[in-house]
Amino acid sequence: MANVFAFVETRGGDVRKVGLEAVTAARQLADKFGSEVHALVLGPPGIGAKAAQIGKYGADVVIIVENASLANYNPEAATATAADRIKSGRYRAAVFSTSAQGRDLAPRVAARLGASIVTDVLSLEVEGNAIVVRHPMNIGKVIATIAITGTPAILAMRPNVIAPAQNLKAGRVENSQPAIDPNSTRVRVIETKQGSGGKLDLAEAPVVVAGGRGLKAAENFKLVEDLASAFGNAAVGATRAVTDDGWRPHSDQIGQTGRLVSPELYIAVGISGAVQHLAGMRTSKTIVAVNKDKDAPIFKVADYGIVGDVFEVIPALTEAVREAKKHH
Repeated sequence: MANVFAFVETRGGDVRKVGLEAVTAARQLADKFGSEVHALVLGPPGIGAKAAQIGKYGADVVIIVENASLANYNPEAATATAADRIKSGRYRAAVFSTSAQGRDLAPRVAARLGASIVTDVLSLEVEGNAIVVRHPMNIGKVIATIAITGTPAILAMRPNVIAPAQNLKAGRVENSQPAIDPNSTRVRVIETKQGSGGKLDLAEAPVVVAGGRGLKAAENFKLVEDLASAFGNAAVGATRAVTDDGWRPHSDQIGQTGRLVSPELYIAVGISGAVQHLAGMRTSKTIVAVNKDKDAPIFKVADYGIVGDVFEVIPALTEAVREAKKHH
């Protein structure tokens, strides 16, 4: 039976949305194979309490690895533990997330196993003996279709392309130990600092409002923040030019060398649409662009475009969103 492995990311003792997305994607594959999903969770003592939650999203088995030194991500311990389990379990596929952590972990695991890997996966199917995935290439200009016949196939999903879906399974708990002592590793994460305290993570937000140089000054990002606040479930992003100028922290950068996002709604405010930025957001479900330049490249990928001055359009849009929210 070709079981499927899923790596469940945690932060601060909680399961991350991208972790549940990985379980959901693994469940989709396992249902095609008629097999089980085995989900691995690493964390501090007490993380095992999340097993029932993970089972609700489709995990037949939840492998719990608790260790006080795993409160923060440990690259070497996570790699060794995940790789050893994937090898011993003879899984057909292993699903990770293309999150900041997943970008580090999934390639490490693939290298350790000598296995094929596709990151930034947009969708997956099973055709015959192959797992077929869609994956952006050439700075997002091309969507490639890739068939993977090798075992195990290491897949890392782009955050937000698959919504976590409840699919109640047993969630049988299997307690395990790290493959190596976390305290013996050469690389350890000592502390994780979160920016924009209390705000939604860019990769997980259903709505993203991003600003570019068209805002003209750092203080004008308040327009973007006000619009995001009006939605109530939005995160604020930015272009590289903006973060390089110090207007926003680099953690807000969206693009080829920044964050990859696929929200339900992406609003680009004063963003021209350089290919490097488009690589990080063009898979958004709906794209709205506001720019005074009617020839701005962003309009080529936008579902809706507003040619106008952001300093007039955005306040009006913010007020319209607030009014709409009052009636829902």
